[in-house]
Amino acid sequence: MKKSTKNIINIVLIALMFVVLYVLEQQFGRRSMLVTVLKKGAIYALIAVSMNLLNGFTGLFSLGQAGFMLVGAYTYAVLTIPMAKRMAVYQYYDGGIINFTVPTIVGIIAAGLLAAVLAWLIGMPVLRLKSDYLAIATLGFAEIIRAIIQWDTLGPITNGSNLLKTYPTFKSVIPVFIAATICIAIIVFLINSTYGRAFKAIRDDEIAAEAMGINLFHHKQMAFVISSFFAGIGGALLAMYQGSLQANAFKSSMTYEILLIVVIGGMGSISGSVMASFLFIACSEWWLRFLDTEMMLFGGTFKVPFLRSGFRMVVFSIVIMIVVLFFRKGIMGEKELWDLYKPRKNKKVEGNKA
Repeated sequence: MKKSTKNIINIVLIALMFVVLYVLEQQFGRRSMLVTVLKKGAIYALIAVSMNLLNGFTGLFSLGQAGFMLVGAYTYAVLTIPMAKRMAVYQYYDGGIINFTVPTIVGIIAAGLLAAVLAWLIGMPVLRLKSDYLAIATLGFAEIIRAIIQWDTLGPITNGSNLLKTYPTFKSVIPVFIAATICIAIIVFLINSTYGRAFKAIRDDEIAAEAMGINLFHHKQMAFVISSFFAGIGGALLAMYQGSLQANAFKSSMTYEILLIVVIGGMGSISGSVMASFLFIACSEWWLRFLDTEMMLFGGTFKVPFLRSGFRMVVFSIVIMIVVLFFRKGIMGEKELWDLYKPRKNKKVEGNKA
């Protein structure tokens, strides 16, 4: 298939996706559980793909994603709260010290940029570590960032441990998908470029990659900064989804959720991360929610055992264990959805000549 034809098909499929989203939103309503799952699933898909760029394609085991999401979320919220409402939000800090408001798009881009700058600063000492040491260091930095944001001295900027609210949010699912689609498309183009091939070479064999002339530290830092940039944008979108913001929500468990999505989808698969994100959100937020409610059968004479608050997460954990056991490389492994439709070349087997 020619490249131009393939690009046209991709554009048509994306346009069709937005038409379907619009129809679903009109049919079920913006507050329906289906639309809610689609919104949060798209945000988690972007964050999972950004983490997969670092962990799956470059081979760097980082656990600092929640920290960069937190930076992006707070950057967006702080910069976009309307001036007329700042006094009510920063009521303990006399309205704060930020005396301007930026448009929504500028706030989202600023969220990614500040997360990227912070990743560049952190990456200089941290990326010289390897394996578990890198994971521990990035996890520690994420916890430090969360503590600093809640520091009362920075209260005039971050509002301390108090809520940030009244910043612009989205009501429709369409803007979320537009932002997530653009960001994921950029990551796909990057992975298919020469830089992406360098990332994969570092993942497969650092010694061989260095022997080929690849600057290991430069490319590791580039992957770390780009991943953090999109994690910051994902954090801004998550803040818009939640409607209010507090640093305590961005704990290490959030990073583990994203890492779990990447593992289930397949380390080194963009489409796998996207699929796993929607499956994860649908199972945890919707399909298994009935397990948290007590159920009576036979006219109230028999109470179904185990069904109570929290049982949903027990069943969800078992489902994840089953998936990991039977799909050790994830749902997609290192393949993409479009790889499944590539025609197989017929191999001619020549018989031995007598």
